[in-house]
Amino acid sequence: QVQLVESGGGLVQAGGSLRLSCAASGIIFASTPMAWYRQSPGKQRELVADISTGGTTSYVNSVKGRFTISRDNAKNTVYLQMNSLKPEDTAVYYCSGCCSLRGRYWGQGTQVTVAA
Repeated sequence: QVQLVESGGGLVQAGGSLRLSCAASGIIFASTPMAWYRQSPGKQRELVADISTGGTTSYVNSVKGRFTISRDNAKNTVYLQMNSLKPEDTAVYYCSGCCSLRGRYWGQGTQVTVAA
C-alpha cells in the first residue's frame, strides 16, 4: 500500500520560512518522480515544484528563487524548503508521486498559512 505522509506545515509570518517533508512508503522511491502541489480555496490544484529521479528540478514561476525541492532517496523523503513566504503562498500543500496505473499518488496534504 502506497503512503505519502506530509509534515512541516503551519502558520508563519510573511517573509518567514517553512520546510515541508513527505515520507513515502510502498513505492520504489528512487525510481519515482516526485512533486509538490498546492491548492487554495476556490482555486485549482497547481504544480509548485517537481524533481526527477535524477534530481532535475522545475518550479512554477511564482516560487522560483524562493522554494527549493529536494529528495533523499536513502530516507524515502522529498522536501520543499520555502523561504520568503508571502500571503499568496497560503494553501494546502500536497506531496505527489508519479505514477500508478490509476494515476498519481497523493498525500493527505498539510496546511501552510502565511500571515501578512
